[in-house]
Amino acid sequence: MATVQQNNSNNTGSDGGSVGGAPVVAKRKPVFVKVESLKPGTMGHTLTAKVVASKPVAGKAAPNSRAAKIAECLVGDETGCIMFTARNEQVELMKEGSTVIIRNAKIDMFKGSMRLAVDKWGRIEVSPEPATFTVKEDNNLSLVEYELVSVPEK
Repeated sequence: MATVQQNNSNNTGSDGGSVGGAPVVAKRKPVFVKVESLKPGTMGHTLTAKVVASKPVAGKAAPNSRAAKIAECLVGDETGCIMFTARNEQVELMKEGSTVIIRNAKIDMFKGSMRLAVDKWGRIEVSPEPATFTVKEDNNLSLVEYELVSVPEK
């Protein structure tokens, strides 16, 4: 009968080199962006914003599932504002007047205009301290209409 010897040196991570044989990746510091720098088709944005308005909209239910809760929220900072599409549990976090930290957000296009959204890879947190800035509502990026133009190759 053979004896099994256990070696925990590779899978504990105490040496700082690896966990389970995979190298440990150091986390990057988030780079916070301003609303005015958001562009169509981009993703990975982290920003601090104030919720100006929140309006629930009727969500469509997929077959064999419950109806999704969806709210259209106007969020912004001192440089501008944009519509944010909050889904399901995000709706409760997006209360009017609250300050939120939005991590790993993406820009979705809806009827030619930009919408900020957070999918399963992103996160929304309510900020512990309220924002000191006033939202610049006259620079609403969701009111700018974009058109997809294809350029012929030469």
